[in-house]
Amino acid sequence: MLQAFAAAFRTPDLRRKLLFSLAMIAIYRLGASVPGPGVSVQAINSCLEQAQAGSQRDVYSLVNLFSGGALLRLSIFALGIMPYITASIIVQLLVVVIPRFEQLKKEGQSGQQKLTQYTRYLTIALSVLQSTGIIALARSGQLFPGCQQDIIPSDSIWTTVVLVVTLTAGTAVIMWLGELLTEKGIGNGMSVLIFTSIAARIPAEGGSILQTRGGVVFAVVCAFALLIIGAVIYVEQAQRRIPVQYAKRMVGRRMYGGTSTYLPLKVNQAGVIPVIFASSLLYLPQLITQLQGDETGPVRQFFENYVIDQSSPVHVALYFGLIVFFTYFYVSITFNPEERADDMKRYGGFIPGIRPGRPTAEYLQYVLSRITLPGSIYLGIVAVLPNFFLSVTQQGANQNFPFGGTAVLIMVGVGLETVKQIETQLNQRNYEGFLK
Repeated sequence: MLQAFAAAFRTPDLRRKLLFSLAMIAIYRLGASVPGPGVSVQAINSCLEQAQAGSQRDVYSLVNLFSGGALLRLSIFALGIMPYITASIIVQLLVVVIPRFEQLKKEGQSGQQKLTQYTRYLTIALSVLQSTGIIALARSGQLFPGCQQDIIPSDSIWTTVVLVVTLTAGTAVIMWLGELLTEKGIGNGMSVLIFTSIAARIPAEGGSILQTRGGVVFAVVCAFALLIIGAVIYVEQAQRRIPVQYAKRMVGRRMYGGTSTYLPLKVNQAGVIPVIFASSLLYLPQLITQLQGDETGPVRQFFENYVIDQSSPVHVALYFGLIVFFTYFYVSITFNPEERADDMKRYGGFIPGIRPGRPTAEYLQYVLSRITLPGSIYLGIVAVLPNFFLSVTQQGANQNFPFGGTAVLIMVGVGLETVKQIETQLNQRNYEGFLK
């Protein structure tokens, strides 16, 4: 990997792309540290120190993770990339439900541009809703439970409007930066920005473990992290290759086809989406209890002790089960065996030993269901690692295990994809291997 980056910097075209990507990342991190208008920086710092010393994890930790800590600081990039992720998932699900969206997806590049435009509009709408809710919660004291500081001193409507417009505009700028990265930089822009946000929090989490638990525990955590990253890389690269043979056919005086290839089915076909779905669903009980205020009762006590407490075995079991369920659900709506079998039949392709058409679709469904089970178990195990770490070490929930859950899945996936793109572009510019 280091050799690939060194060779990329020696290539003028790739060097410009890498420097442009670094400049966009620097702008993104700068915006994540600039406080929003009307926000008290001293109050925010005081509440953050109090939250780090506490043991209760807030409901916004997932959004705060994707924003690189900008959410709890109410910076101009406080919402981060989360509204765009939510909008993309919603549009992707609507493709299966709404025939018009499904038709646009089949139209190719023009239809994809239309779906991208719908995603942008939905992102802006979600940004307005989320920014309004976060500002309301910050004024009511629910953003930092137990902190008595006045985060937004002014209660005027004008301050609220300016803050909502600023946070929404910040999300629009992040979308623009991501598209620029995709077009003129290296890798997928949105994924690179998420990678940057998560990576920005790792030094602080590691430093917190070093200060509170000592050097021995820190060394054990680092060794454990290397094992986890190695296992994640191994599974992310794993795939089931189904052989596909294309029959020969005559078109005019030329013969086409007659080639052998394979259909790759990844073990982790769903990516990190099931983890995001399960995390969002499990945050709902805590959000409901926060909105109820100081009301007490047996139902609330059960939720607080078993469902909300992330070190509870009930919470871990629910989290694991939801991830397995959403993995099967997401794979079923994103990979259509019948459509893939029809495409193969249309172009004269077939799986050796399997008849084209419906038997091919049934075989693909059988293979997909077999590899989805270990993929879902893998996602569940990696996702519950932070919860297991909290229960074993009995640490406060604000001290997260920095190499588990959503963070390591996203970082490894984006890192592998970016390195692959760099190597691909290097191979396009270097034909030395073919000449030897």
